[in-house]
Amino acid sequence: MNGILGIVSEYNPFHNGHVHHLKVSKQLTKTDFSIAVMSGNFVQRGDTSLVDKWTKAEMAIRAGVDLVIELPTVYAISSAENFADGAVKILNSLGIVDYISFGSEIGEITPLNDVANILYKEPKEFSALISAQIKSGLSYPKAREIALSQFFGSSRKYTEIISNPNNILGVEYLKALKRHKSNITPLTIKRDYGDYNSKKEKNGIASATAIRTMIKNKKNVHYVVPFETYELLDECIKNGKIVPDLSVFEKEIIYALRKMTLSEIANLPDVSEGLENKIKFSANNYNNLNDLITNIKSKRYTQSRIQRILLYALLNISQKDIISSKKTIPYIRVLGFNKHGKRIISAIASSNPKLQIIVSVKKFMESSTNNALRNMISKDILATNIYTLGYKKEPLANLDYTHKVIEI
Repeated sequence: MNGILGIVSEYNPFHNGHVHHLKVSKQLTKTDFSIAVMSGNFVQRGDTSLVDKWTKAEMAIRAGVDLVIELPTVYAISSAENFADGAVKILNSLGIVDYISFGSEIGEITPLNDVANILYKEPKEFSALISAQIKSGLSYPKAREIALSQFFGSSRKYTEIISNPNNILGVEYLKALKRHKSNITPLTIKRDYGDYNSKKEKNGIASATAIRTMIKNKKNVHYVVPFETYELLDECIKNGKIVPDLSVFEKEIIYALRKMTLSEIANLPDVSEGLENKIKFSANNYNNLNDLITNIKSKRYTQSRIQRILLYALLNISQKDIISSKKTIPYIRVLGFNKHGKRIISAIASSNPKLQIIVSVKKFMESSTNNALRNMISKDILATNIYTLGYKKEPLANLDYTHKVIEI
């Protein structure tokens, strides 16, 4: 096969910026085939996916991606580091991926790699700088950002790298490649339509955040997404299968927290330094998600981190699950493919016959004896079952068993 491009994505939803990224990446790498490792029904910043994972996969495939593989939920809603690590482990395990391409604000691989080297090797002087910032009461991400700025001096380029979300995620991909001694070549494409949270539109391209806001406000998004995406979004809206944000599950989240003991909350990932007391108090005294989050967050605990903790509670994900994920090579859960993707699956199976490629969850659960992988996919199944509760119509359970793989 003449060159395979790997992309890590959320496609929440798939838009014109993603089309641009795919097209330019394939041109620069001269690759003919593409694989996307994609978040499922919940995403990394502790929020819901606007539409379900099969719809997102279909959007991507209709726009030119050949094969879509699900990033297991335990990675998809984890920290940037574990999110990137899980995705890179999947791409690396395939044995046939030549390049990984990601968007960044800076659009240059060398400075991103400089930062990745420092974070990966973590020299003593850098560790000391982080510790000093944490002692001042800052969150780890903010402490690391300031420590990197101090380490590199006053260079504006490096300061901008560590203060932009896509740059930070790009650094984590590069760290993961180093950690797993991967032969995959990294490439970054500059995002010139604003950052992740940008509400602006430029030349028919808008961020996923802007598009979700437009949909919530019932505005037409046809000019910022491919036609196929627009059709699928319209169908989901008409069928009551849009889940706009985490507030849809506020009662379920508050119920879960009220039901949990202090020690159970303390055992959730990202909970430390007695935060369980504040979470329990807030869950017992507030009845909506916005008040709950506002009362818990602080200079040290960002809103994204709090929302991830709430998702861990909702989806029954513990520190033990995160620790296990860091030690595990994930399964390959196929969500969809086209005719080229079918060839890629055959090539993967030939290259690495021991790799777990899942097309049928039912068959996998009946035949697999790997408890770590069985537990991991059980979180995906639960995530889908909870996600569909957010539908206005047909909130069916067990779609991971019954929904067909998207084949186009």
